[in-house]
Amino acid sequence: MAKREEWLVVDGYNVIGADPRVRWQPRNLEEQRSRLITALSEYQAMSGQKVFIVFDAHHAAGAGSEQVLEQVTVFFTRRDETADEFIERFVKQFKSPHRVIYVATSDYLEQRMVFGQGAYRLSSRELLQKIGLAKKELGERLRREEREKARNPLEERLDAEAFKKLEKWRRKK
Repeated sequence: MAKREEWLVVDGYNVIGADPRVRWQPRNLEEQRSRLITALSEYQAMSGQKVFIVFDAHHAAGAGSEQVLEQVTVFFTRRDETADEFIERFVKQFKSPHRVIYVATSDYLEQRMVFGQGAYRLSSRELLQKIGLAKKELGERLRREEREKARNPLEERLDAEAFKKLEKWRRKK
């Protein structure tokens, strides 16, 4: 049986607001969005989940937008549409027996709505913990691989014939 693809839909401002390291200030909102996009791009690469981030733009003029930034699809909602409304519509449109959709938000009502449509809910805090854990595991794996390389000299990785040829060449015999 083929593995079902996994999608992660993130309520961007909700996750930013759940991060205890963030001081919510309108003047650094662009920086916070950029940091979240980078973190979720890295998480996508480590987890294998396809990540979509939704930001509210319902107080701004415009028809909404979709961009791919750092391999992550980023949506800004249209005027008079909240991220919650966008996410509900998105889940309904893309639910499939071949796809598992997770929605990251701490908005309880939104969690219930998407759960009712077949998506799995994930709190913003849980997502931040998963991102942190994935980064930690990657760091540990890279350190372990470096240690493996350091203690595996070339002769252990070459077949005997190749090693003899290199050794002969090294000694110029």
